[in-house]
Amino acid sequence: MNSGGARAEAAEEPSDAPGAGLPGGPARSRRARRHGRLRPGDRVAVIAPSGPAEPARLEAGCAALRDLGLDPVVAKHALDRVNLGHSGPLRDEWHQLAGGDAERAADLQAAWCDPGVRAVVCARGGYGATRLLDLLDWDALAAATEAAAASGRGPKILHGSSDVTALHAAFGTRLGVTTSFGPMPAGLIADLAPAVSEGMPDESLDGLRAALFGGPVALPGTHALRPGRAEGPLTGGTLSLLTTLLGTPYAPPPAAGGVVFLEDVTEAPYRVDRMLVQLLQAGWFDGAAGIALGSWRDCGDPAELDSVFAARLGPLGVPVLAGVPAGHGPRQRTLELGAPAVLDTTAVLDAAAPVLDSGPDPAVPYLGALTLEAPPGGAR
Repeated sequence: MNSGGARAEAAEEPSDAPGAGLPGGPARSRRARRHGRLRPGDRVAVIAPSGPAEPARLEAGCAALRDLGLDPVVAKHALDRVNLGHSGPLRDEWHQLAGGDAERAADLQAAWCDPGVRAVVCARGGYGATRLLDLLDWDALAAATEAAAASGRGPKILHGSSDVTALHAAFGTRLGVTTSFGPMPAGLIADLAPAVSEGMPDESLDGLRAALFGGPVALPGTHALRPGRAEGPLTGGTLSLLTTLLGTPYAPPPAAGGVVFLEDVTEAPYRVDRMLVQLLQAGWFDGAAGIALGSWRDCGDPAELDSVFAARLGPLGVPVLAGVPAGHGPRQRTLELGAPAVLDTTAVLDAAAPVLDSGPDPAVPYLGALTLEAPPGGAR
């Protein structure tokens, strides 16, 4: 197994051997084009590629988007409900999707190909995004991407998290664009609606605004599992989805040269360990420059998780920063996957900065940060 990676500086000298790609998998051949920043009045399409959205929560989330100055339009099938098998009458006690696979894929395709839409925002996660990947017309999506890029504002935004990791990976690889990993309208954004309407400060809200409209993005960590500094394009997402995509035509490129972000929810430590082992054995981490660990809500004892991360990721010889406020849970900052990132486990951030949280004790500085380069464009 190769360890270390491009432009990584750790406490122990890392290997500078190039990362090995997954057999038959896509290679990281070029830097992704940054998606354009939003402007007040921009239309955004709200789709539901996975689980069904609760109507009241979706409306609250859309109200929050309107208060941010955007024009959200809910897709045709976003409030549909079907069971996994799509046959027979709907059974409430069975797992549900937000409509049939073809309908959910059609909503995504139509939104991405609509020149009047500047962002495609996923209503919520759940399960089901992987089922859309074979149903999308990737040639049409690529043509729409080129048309949006030629408009002078850059490619449009795909925004969402959790199960949407499957779409992030596929869009990043096949369309060559950065994507936005963060809170969703029928999820945390719905909870933030009062704060938005009343102009109250909120860490997740400020992070979302900065990421979508333009501004610095800096996420503080809480502790370093392995010290050092690394830089490279940001990759990763929800661990279970990254693992699920291995061996498929939509697998994310190997992490060689990149800063890896990982998070998940309701996964026991042994399951986290198993998924890390699978990614390691597949060679996906080979050559990674550094690793940022987000939230692990309801994933067991944090101390046990830290021991798992140290045991599995420590031998890679790259810096590992834990406690980054992104993923599931009450603190959901927004990350631009594919964007240039710097991970520095020794950086002490200014707690007075507008997009940073001073923490439970402002006198105790955060150890380390994950920062993303802010591109020009957009309007606050």
